[in-house]
Formats: sequence, structure tokens, C-alpha cells
Amino acid sequence: AQAQVQLACGGALVEARGSAELKRPTQRLRFSLALEAEEASSEGALASLQRRLAAVRSRLQVLQVGDLQVTSPSTWKRPASPGLPEVVQASLQVSGQLVPAQLQPLVREVGALPGVRLSPVAPEADGAGDRAARRQLLRAAYQDALQQAQDVAAAMGLRLVQPLEVQLDAGARPVPLRAMAMADGVVPPFDPAELPGPTERLSLQARFCAR
Repeated sequence: AQAQVQLACGGALVEARGSAELKRPTQRLRFSLALEAEEASSEGALASLQRRLAAVRSRLQVLQVGDLQVTSPSTWKRPASPGLPEVVQASLQVSGQLVPAQLQPLVREVGALPGVRLSPVAPEADGAGDRAARRQLLRAAYQDALQQAQDVAAAMGLRLVQPLEVQLDAGARPVPLRAMAMADGVVPPFDPAELPGPTERLSLQARFCAR
């Protein structure tokens, strides 16, 4: 069964879309990497992949990585082509969290290991502040919509604006950084302070009655 709410307005119905954005401090980085190995047989490819995973795990433990997750391996056969023999490739995904100060070791030490292909890292904020951040975004987005409705009402010669309905639409946008190993160790390191902080957005659609 569905219930339908009838909204009555004895004046002009005004619709407005409000939005808000909040940049939060970076507490940790979420990283992911693909690990690959290839050999002439499935058994050889999986054995090679397992050895490479052991090396990656060892380096990540030194970096005190948290929430480490490793997927189950998959294999596929690459057909022979001119100049290249048929091989079996094995791969899996590794992901986890680490503090921003460990960005450079992640890139140079882990990214340089055989078979490792790094993906963008995503800055993450402290989860303990999620609720407060959402309240702040909600207030700002609603005030944005309310201000728009008041401006429209004023343009129509109306002064009283009452809220009738609010529909929420929220989303957070992680800003990735492509983590790639440098060829020259003399160049400046990757600086975690240069990463854009986590940015969260919230938008809402509101209806007001202006009289």
C-alpha cells in the first residue's frame, strides 16, 4: 500500500534546490592495487602470484596498513600471438588504509614490487565526525533553498514563506591521486599535504508556500 500526502498551499508554490559543500581534514588514505603474474601454466602463474603477494604483504605490514583486504585470485589464458607464446595470467586485488605520512613508501616501495599496479588513492575523513558533518551540510543546503524561495517570494511581492516538503540527495566525492613510482629518487617525494581533502556534498529539493 502506498500513502500519498496532499500538500495544501493557499498562496504561490515555490520550488528551490539547495546545495552545500564541506571540505574535511584527511585522516587516512584508502589505497588499492592490482597484483599480477604470468607463467606458462595455471599452476605456475598462481604460485608466482602467491610469492608476489607474500612480498606485498610484508611491505604493507611494515607500513602498518589497516583494513587489509585481498580478493581471491583469478586466471585467464592469453592466446599466442606473433612473437609471443601462450601464457596464463593470474591476478588479484589488494586494498587497505594507511596514514598520509606513508604515501611515499607506498608509492616507491610497494609500487616498485614486481607485478604491482597501483590505483588512485582516496583521502578519507574521520568517521567519528560523519554525523556532525551531515548536520552541517543539511543546515547549509536548506538555508540555501530557503534563501532562494525568499528571494522569489520577494520578487512576487510576497513576504511569508513556509516549508512544505524537502527531498534529500547526498553524495561524497573522493578526490583521487594517481600513485605511480618515480624513476629518480632525487626528485621531491609525493607530499600527502598536497592531496585535496575529502569533499562531501549534499543537495536537496524543497517546496515552499509563499503568501
